[in-house]
Amino acid sequence: MTPMPTLRAAAEIPVSRRPAPPAWVVVALACAGQFLVVLDVSVVNTALPSMRADLGLSAPGLQWVVNAYTIAFAGFMLLGGRAGDLYGRKRMFLIGLALFTLASLAGGLAQEGWQLLAARAVQGLGAAVLAPSTLTILTSAVPEGAARARAIATWTAVGGGGGAAGGLVGGVLVDGLSWRWVLLINVPIGAVVLAGALLWLVESRAGGGRRIDLPGALLVTAGLATLAYGIVQTEAEGWTSAETLVPLAAGAALIGLFLLVEARTKAPLMPLKLFRLRSVSSANVAMFLCGSAMFCMWFFMTLYAQNVLGYSPLDAGLALVPSSLAVILGSKLAPRLMPVVGARNVAVLGALVAAAGFGWQSTMTADGAYLTAIMFPGILMMLGAGLSATPLAALATSGAEPGEAGLVSGLINTSRTMGGSLGLSVMATIAAARTGGRGSPEALAEGYALVFRTGGGVMLGGAVLMLVWLPRGVVGRD
Repeated sequence: MTPMPTLRAAAEIPVSRRPAPPAWVVVALACAGQFLVVLDVSVVNTALPSMRADLGLSAPGLQWVVNAYTIAFAGFMLLGGRAGDLYGRKRMFLIGLALFTLASLAGGLAQEGWQLLAARAVQGLGAAVLAPSTLTILTSAVPEGAARARAIATWTAVGGGGGAAGGLVGGVLVDGLSWRWVLLINVPIGAVVLAGALLWLVESRAGGGRRIDLPGALLVTAGLATLAYGIVQTEAEGWTSAETLVPLAAGAALIGLFLLVEARTKAPLMPLKLFRLRSVSSANVAMFLCGSAMFCMWFFMTLYAQNVLGYSPLDAGLALVPSSLAVILGSKLAPRLMPVVGARNVAVLGALVAAAGFGWQSTMTADGAYLTAIMFPGILMMLGAGLSATPLAALATSGAEPGEAGLVSGLINTSRTMGGSLGLSVMATIAAARTGGRGSPEALAEGYALVFRTGGGVMLGGAVLMLVWLPRGVVGRD
């Protein structure tokens, strides 16, 4: 089998004469940054009722505590990735983490609802700058081959663990302290990671003196943010309302204009030639599909445990601990399998395992037992998620030039985030349509079960797409 194209280190522009730190230090710092940004997608869910009572938020305002973060996160991700390539990966890591940490402090101290929403939006901006740098710093520090595959697996496992731990961490903090600590906990952690990054990370970039494509940056950021806004409006307004259709159409138009500008400019923010690389285009589409199903899993499993089975927020978080461990196991197992059977086959296997878990979960009832209604199907879903995410990230990042590494890292994160936002909105609409306004445990279980059947279908479709489209090269062999 033909090996995948590699990132050529010669194209990197060193900007520091300091000796490179040990690879494990770089991996640890990058994973710590990734853990924080993924954790904050889900950690506030258990704190929302307390936030509403304390700050007097309306129901739409409460929804925007989550949406303000995810929209800013998705909208600025490509810009953050390109900025790292042009102005330095360490610099963008520090700027993103500093923004994220300060915004966490501001949110935790908020006295009014608008202050909390503004802080969450700035958190999302910081996350969008930070997240692409975490993967680019990692892939730049670890040579191509089995070592890089293991490093990406660790990054994937930590990211998956961050999303999985959100419910548990939020439940512990809200029950033991207050909702404010869901945000304030980021401050000491962020400060420690900032200090470590200042001391140990070595600066590098691959910009070659080029300037950032400002028109392209503005268009893609506005387009993705507007699309994300339209997507989150579907939960409250439905898919056919003007409040949904207008921003979706405007976002699509802005993205179309962005593509037109990128095709004509000499130094584009996102060179369209990237999508001619089979590894980049196929891995991003596959990540989008996986994200659309997997992000929903945590959300609806938590709702099922609390709204149907009567678990407390802390109990619901504890119930998902085995699933959290499963995603870490899958992520660490993937690089061991990739040199043997190929990255594509591992990704397909992961999608099929996850689809089996979704199918099992779709048999849920209003009086389900923990082992068969939560633990075992959750383990299958998350084991599959870990198995598929690692090879997809490895394929996407191994197919581009060093000067595009930050952009490709931002793109794979954007695909997962946008897939999750769209998937959650679609699945929420599906669940609401099935329950028909009924709030009984039986009706809610029916709605949630339909969501998991739909998610299983998405994962099966993703498996077929991966089998047909992903390249066959082996990633992860020395």
